[in-house]
Amino acid sequence: MKQLLLFPDARPLVERLGAAFFRSAPETPGVYLMQDEAGTVLYVGKARNLRKRLGSYRVANPDRMRRRHLRLLRKVAYINFEECPDEASALAREAALLRHLQPRFNRAGVWPSTPHFIEWRLAAAGLELGVNHEPQPGWETRGPFGAGARHLRAALARLLWCAVNSRFRPRQLPGGWVRGLYRQTVLISAREASSRDLVEARTQLAVLFDGKREAFVSWVRDATQNYDHPVDLQLRDADLEVLEGFKLKQEF
Repeated sequence: MKQLLLFPDARPLVERLGAAFFRSAPETPGVYLMQDEAGTVLYVGKARNLRKRLGSYRVANPDRMRRRHLRLLRKVAYINFEECPDEASALAREAALLRHLQPRFNRAGVWPSTPHFIEWRLAAAGLELGVNHEPQPGWETRGPFGAGARHLRAALARLLWCAVNSRFRPRQLPGGWVRGLYRQTVLISAREASSRDLVEARTQLAVLFDGKREAFVSWVRDATQNYDHPVDLQLRDADLEVLEGFKLKQEF
């Protein structure tokens, strides 16, 4: 038996901005700035689809939002947005605005130090995984994560290598990888892994950074279920634990 909703969830932004505002937002990449009555920017975010992202703020559901987020929605009086050519451009614009404005309700990306982005792409030589200070054309990019991005990239490189080379063991990783010694770009070679496995690895990275951490962990565990040595299991699980220390999905 379904429980009836006695009181509908509040819609403070719909009341202030009107339903037409959300319908009129473009279905393009871009950034949005939430401001209070005085025009102070409270929050900056980026979106792959501005209409869809802004639409997610219409309902202030206390069971799905943190208190800090609910407080923000009660303070927002205006939302301005800027369209961008693509998601990478939106990410770069968001990073610049965060460093310049340091909005009160943003937590990630407001530090004054150099930002670090995780990036990857599938090339003829294999799956490339890197860290850069700004989004690069042709790469899938997530962040910023701060200086810890290099530690995150090291763990991801090892996990991906193990997942697509499950016939090997972590003790057989390329030289220096166990200690986190990499060049600027890590290559998971197509000579070792099949193109099908590399495509799946690229897909799983997107899954991870879209906030589905458990799905990524399950994929890694399933791919390495033949591990039977305690050292191999310890190395794999230590890298999986690294993922817990990062907010991988950059969102409000």
